[in-house]
Amino acid sequence: MSFDRSLKIAPSILSADFANFGQEIQAIEAQGADWVHIDVMDGHFVPNLTFGPPAVAAFRPHVKTFMDVHLMISPVDAYIEAYAEAGADMIVAHVEASTHIHRTMQAIRAQGVKAGVALNPGTPASAVSEVLDLVDMVLVMTVNPGFGGQKFIHSGVEKTRQIRQMIGDRDIHIQIDGGVTPETAPLVVDAGADVLVAGSAVFKGGSVANPEVYGDNMRAIRAAVESAAS
Repeated sequence: MSFDRSLKIAPSILSADFANFGQEIQAIEAQGADWVHIDVMDGHFVPNLTFGPPAVAAFRPHVKTFMDVHLMISPVDAYIEAYAEAGADMIVAHVEASTHIHRTMQAIRAQGVKAGVALNPGTPASAVSEVLDLVDMVLVMTVNPGFGGQKFIHSGVEKTRQIRQMIGDRDIHIQIDGGVTPETAPLVVDAGADVLVAGSAVFKGGSVANPEVYGDNMRAIRAAVESAAS
């Protein structure tokens, strides 16, 4: 996949209908999703428990775009190979979950997948400065990880701006995860973000039987960003 900084929306299937994951993934892609975001939680690093490698492997045949697997687990290194084999296009690990984040990024790249590094709201931008030459994406959490539907933490906007400056001319995406809505999306895109994870903001009001709502919700986010930029 060639690199570009155009706006990408990555719906988080944590907000999908758990009984219909295959159809939900097909529906969001048909309605304009650019990536599919998989939130992996271990009940230890974050207070929730979600998808193991077999679940991600089951999602994979339905994903025709790009599958971005966000590992909110600790320890993380022992599971990188399993999630790569499950079909992740990109694996994202947290600075806070790894004692040796440089080695973790090396381990992801060694699996032949793209590598992302994530920062929680309480972690400064400087924490990723020494791994920027190893990563394809920096993920800025704008909520504390663990649950969908939380309110956006505004300090993430300035952190995004700092990371964009640190990246310079490197081909590195900046992803925002948490509280993304038509109101908050323009703020982070203006600061330099190009991939927006949205869960409830995409899935609210829609269903597999009524997928057009997903498209409407994604178009609302895109329109808000375009309107703010014009």
